[in-house]
Amino acid sequence: MHILLIEDDINAASYVIKGLKESGHVVDHASNGEEGEQLALTLKFDVIVVDRMLPKLDGLSLINKIRKEDIDTPILILSALGEVDEKVLGLKAGADDYLAKPFSFSELLARIEVLNRRTNPEIKETSLKVGSLSMNLLTRQVHRQGIEIDLQPREFRLLEFLMKRSNQVVTRTMLLEGVWEYHFDPQTNVIDVHISRLRSKIDKPFDGKEMLFTERGAGYALRSDD
Repeated sequence: MHILLIEDDINAASYVIKGLKESGHVVDHASNGEEGEQLALTLKFDVIVVDRMLPKLDGLSLINKIRKEDIDTPILILSALGEVDEKVLGLKAGADDYLAKPFSFSELLARIEVLNRRTNPEIKETSLKVGSLSMNLLTRQVHRQGIEIDLQPREFRLLEFLMKRSNQVVTRTMLLEGVWEYHFDPQTNVIDVHISRLRSKIDKPFDGKEMLFTERGAGYALRSDD
């Protein structure tokens, strides 16, 4: 997806941009409302993420201007103003979704993906493939080199998460949020245990040709064996 992020908080913007790029998306960033308006009116985006309070042109005014130009790109508002009345104002201004700060990156990513699917309903993954490793999301079957691999539900979810981000480094935080739905680090070795189990099933039986790698100090990466 091509995503426009309009956010003036440098730290928040860096956090979101890093996560979106690690998830395989292209991101343009504007640090104020006027710059965001110019990008939104001149380029084609799949989803626009807008901070509620922006310098030069606030988020609601920005959304109003975009909608008056008949641009129907899905818009998600990020805001520290989480009250119901504020959400209603945002939706009435023309936003499609509203996420209050602080938020987890996994929830933001999920909401962006939902907005994109609404606009492009034909986009629906039913299978994943990385090298000789394949996954059927409907039958929940996994094969490598044509051989079926039996996975437990959590192992399947972990592998699905990694395959959707193949050839990218996936951090522990991303795994905790995306697979275990923890929005904090519980200081447990649960990730290491499941990674070890998964590696024993998708790597070791296949002549030791690794696909699942540990990136020291960074996280994990699933890479094609082609």
